[in-house]
Amino acid sequence: MTIAIIAIIVVVLLVIIVVAMYNSLVRTRIQTEEAWSDITVQLKRRYDLIPNLVNAVKGYASHEKEVFEKVTETRANALNAQGVKETAQAENQFEQALKSLFAVSENYPQLRATENFQQLQAELTDTEDKIMASRRFYNGAARDLNIKIDTFPSSVIAGMFNFKKREFFEVDDVASVEKPVNVTF
Repeated sequence: MTIAIIAIIVVVLLVIIVVAMYNSLVRTRIQTEEAWSDITVQLKRRYDLIPNLVNAVKGYASHEKEVFEKVTETRANALNAQGVKETAQAENQFEQALKSLFAVSENYPQLRATENFQQLQAELTDTEDKIMASRRFYNGAARDLNIKIDTFPSSVIAGMFNFKKREFFEVDDVASVEKPVNVTF
């Protein structure tokens, strides 16, 4: 009788442990998906601001057509990107194009003085800060999920229920991001 009770208690404890690990993995996966959603919301906000910024600058710097084309092209590429890796690559190119746009705007003092440009630039700066925060949140959630998937005993549960590791949202080439933007006329 006591062996049967001990066996039942062990089975119940194992079931409780499996359920707790599974629920923890699900909770972490959902947090990761939510974090990715936050990134896409902030990127959409940025993409909506860019045409206004480009139009504001165009009036002052009509001969800088190449810069505007690059911003428009990289924005389209970023909008069409799929997945974490492709989105990260497109975002890196887009950020470089934006740096060029702001460098052009620095050569036009009247433009920098306009209220619309200042407001757009402030909104874009705010959005960039939110994107960075969203990236950190996503990478933290992806890290937590990946750790749970890789560590024992939750790795057993993750394997049984087919949980997949997540890619980090990373800058591909740190050196290119740290270089100053070169604007030639």
